[in-house]
Amino acid sequence: MMMRVAVLTAPGEVRVEEAPLPAPGAGQVRVRLEGCGVCASNLTPWAGPEWMQFPTEGGALGHEGWGIVDAVGPDVAEVKPGDRVAALSYNSYAEYDLAAANAVVRLPPELDATPFPGEPLGCAMNIFRRSGIATGQTVAIIGIGFLGALLTRLASQAGARVIAISRRRSSLDLARTFGAAETIAMEDHNDIIEKVRELTQGRFCERVIEAVGKQWPLDLAAELTAERGRLVVAGYHQDGPRQINMWLWNWRGIDVINAHERDPSAYVAGIADAVEAVVSGRIDPSLLYTHYYPLERLGEALDATRDRPEGFVKALVTP
Repeated sequence: MMMRVAVLTAPGEVRVEEAPLPAPGAGQVRVRLEGCGVCASNLTPWAGPEWMQFPTEGGALGHEGWGIVDAVGPDVAEVKPGDRVAALSYNSYAEYDLAAANAVVRLPPELDATPFPGEPLGCAMNIFRRSGIATGQTVAIIGIGFLGALLTRLASQAGARVIAISRRRSSLDLARTFGAAETIAMEDHNDIIEKVRELTQGRFCERVIEAVGKQWPLDLAAELTAERGRLVVAGYHQDGPRQINMWLWNWRGIDVINAHERDPSAYVAGIADAVEAVVSGRIDPSLLYTHYYPLERLGEALDATRDRPEGFVKALVTP
């Protein structure tokens, strides 16, 4: 049997090809994918840096898939064919993908027919957990996209006062919808610092989450962090080295958390937390899935993720 997979053939170019349907090995499951979220981390490979190799493996870069288990390998007891799951796998721009049996999370009936890109939802839960946000704190969140919006909701529900900082008016509107107490346009560096100083009576913020992945927001995040506060790096800084103001970090005694996970078990735990949060109504990511594309239009989905047309938050690709 064959399946359809997306292959990146050159910078900014993708085509859909046929490939053999993979058989799950020991400890693996095969997932018939219903969809896959498009992650901003795809954009650097999509641009074709010199380290990138083309053509890619079929389905490559897709790591936010969900669907139905249709086959299991030897010694798999955790899940069975017919289970609907979110999968931590890495070739999900395709009709099928393989995943370790311990890297999928079953989705309950309450989520039937609901898109569930587990990996970024799990990221949001893990970032929130590592942020240590508590009632009464002031939290600045820099960059209100998919992660920033979810973190705004989680922080505000925890009893924190959220100051949302982002470039686009639609992003600031979204932040207010998700619980931000104040919003600031991300335009002038010094003006933002002064506005936050005024809003906090000069104390700045006990927690600051940087969710952009660029140098300026990282610089800004440090300036907004209070003495003995916590700066949480949630943005994915993949386009080169960064500089930091170590004098400021030292002077204020800032705790810095790199909230990125590489341990699959931590990812899976976050996805399981996200399932509970969505089912309970603690978070509702449905408003954030703004653009849908078939697999054949993956290139358009990646371009939209890069260019962020008005109203764009997150793209989902369906086989």
